[in-house]
Amino acid sequence: MNAHTATEPSAMELLERMFAVEMRFLELPEADPDLLATAFHPDVVVHEPASLPYAGDWRGLGGVGRLFRTMHETWSELAVDGMQAAKSRDTVFMACTLRLTARRNGTVIEQPFAEVLRFEGGRLIEGTPFYYDTAAIMAALA
Repeated sequence: MNAHTATEPSAMELLERMFAVEMRFLELPEADPDLLATAFHPDVVVHEPASLPYAGDWRGLGGVGRLFRTMHETWSELAVDGMQAAKSRDTVFMACTLRLTARRNGTVIEQPFAEVLRFEGGRLIEGTPFYYDTAAIMAALA
């Protein structure tokens, strides 16, 4: 193993840390931006599709925290199966099967999902998710 790969986290290590911080954040009774800062850059932005109830650009640690809380209020379960990832310099390409359970009515939806994530200093600075069928997601929430 060369020194370059020994010091930089792999795509899966970056994703596992990011998702672990997100889960810990959601377990807390109050928002903790210091916890988010361990995996998310202070200037982070997540671009959610306009066709979802949590649409738009969620900026900064506060914005990402609000996005996580909004998604948690929307879904009683959000599971990722068969996650695969590849990394090119500061960008991680992630693909999986996403399983969502609507909190309001218990409807379960399962579909392919992909995301392009850019990291800076090991922390997420930009995320762009790609949902397979946002119309099906909205129908599940109706």
